[in-house]
Amino acid sequence: MDHKDFEHLVRRLELDSHASPAAFRRKVIAISLSAYLVLFGALGGLVASFVLLMQWALASHRAFVTVKIGLFGLFLLPLIFVVLRVMFMRLDRPTGRALAREEAPKLFDILDKLHAKLKGPRIHHVLVTDEYNAAICQHARFGIFGGYRNYLMVGLPYLLGATSKEMLGTLAHEYGHLCGNHGKLATSVYRQRRLFVEMYQHVEESAEDNVLSRVMAGALGKFFPYYSAYTFVLARQQEYEADAMAVEMAGRTARANGLVRVHLLGPWVYRSFWPKMYENADRAERPPFMPYASMRMAFRANYDDWANKAALDAAWAVRSDVDDTHPCLRERLDAIGLAPSLPEVVDLCSADVMLASGVGKQLEAEFDKQWWEANARGWRERYRHVTTSHARIGALAGQPLAKLTVADMQELASLQLEFGTPDAAKPVLQALLKRPGGPFPKASLLYGRVLLAEGNRQGVDHLREAALNDPRLLNEAAQRGYHYLLEKEGEDSANLWWSSVVPEEETA
Repeated sequence: MDHKDFEHLVRRLELDSHASPAAFRRKVIAISLSAYLVLFGALGGLVASFVLLMQWALASHRAFVTVKIGLFGLFLLPLIFVVLRVMFMRLDRPTGRALAREEAPKLFDILDKLHAKLKGPRIHHVLVTDEYNAAICQHARFGIFGGYRNYLMVGLPYLLGATSKEMLGTLAHEYGHLCGNHGKLATSVYRQRRLFVEMYQHVEESAEDNVLSRVMAGALGKFFPYYSAYTFVLARQQEYEADAMAVEMAGRTARANGLVRVHLLGPWVYRSFWPKMYENADRAERPPFMPYASMRMAFRANYDDWANKAALDAAWAVRSDVDDTHPCLRERLDAIGLAPSLPEVVDLCSADVMLASGVGKQLEAEFDKQWWEANARGWRERYRHVTTSHARIGALAGQPLAKLTVADMQELASLQLEFGTPDAAKPVLQALLKRPGGPFPKASLLYGRVLLAEGNRQGVDHLREAALNDPRLLNEAAQRGYHYLLEKEGEDSANLWWSSVVPEEETA
């Protein structure tokens, strides 16, 4: 089943779920139970076949027949092992910095109150992560046989960016997935879906390891798209129910503001905060400030950059898709019954309220230390590269072009494209391409990039020349030309270009 067929199936099932919610849930529960039947049926069938074959082999009085049947029976053992391995698959545990009760007394108090009010399971571990997110994960220690441990994962950026009331709403939402508010069977389906999705992905990834894994992946592949579609629709319904629980605990305004903040500030962290952080490596051998220690100030100082009408309109225009069970912002706020509005600047973040005195700063220092240990080498290498490149540009640009070698001119143009502007590289490349002794494929590639950046279609001709004269440049030239034409002229023109540049054997 391809992506379009899957999307069509999900949309049809959504209509069914709205028309008759109770009947649809019964269907989902039935298909979820059938998932277990598939695994246990496969295991039982293989074991029964093995036992019968062994009995048949032992009952035979002809040695040749006994050996043949016995060998065939032994062939079933690896299949049995594959099924058992899937059933008892140990998935990776969530990772993060463990948070003790004494480090976050108010956060743990909230979890205790949620447990008492909603009668759900306890949270066994609270982890702080480096993401702008919060989530609850049930880790199965014994595969489909359970042994669940419940993990609450709260991103330090999220603690630094959200208000305590918004955090309360988020915790209630996440905890709602664990409690029986959806109905006990529906809650078990939600838990099962997460486990089965991870199991199926693991089986697919290991399908190339051996024939038996491919057989198992192929068998599951027939059933899993339908299972995924049915449980996807139920999981999306449960997101609305969990939001209703968040509204009950934190109020409509806090929940709505929290959702808007997540859709605006979360993307800004990845789109702007981190890229600007790493841009400092172009100017300094060490960061002028550490990221986590500066986050709360950065969120406030750049409020107008991420919390503005244009960003809100863009988030509001996004529609729900079939790649994420979470509904889009528009549908979630419509369900809550509030219109979108920009969240206020956070003066007192949830880290200040829910963590013990000094713990927030301690976490910032720990995460900054880990971040620098992971990035120090790459940071310093980038700084050295930028410093030496600028020095090299100065040395080469200070000489007449006529005195530079072909290699020097190509290096100068390449560095100017990386650190300067296409306008600076253009005259260097034009002078080089006029020199006798060509072709110069690298220069043709660079000049093609300059022309395409100007919107000049002649750039694809230079890309073609580069690709035809130097196979090492084929991939980059073909990709750049294809994407340019795809955007400017459409798929037919882009495909025609690709076929004119890439040899048939490579396309095949």
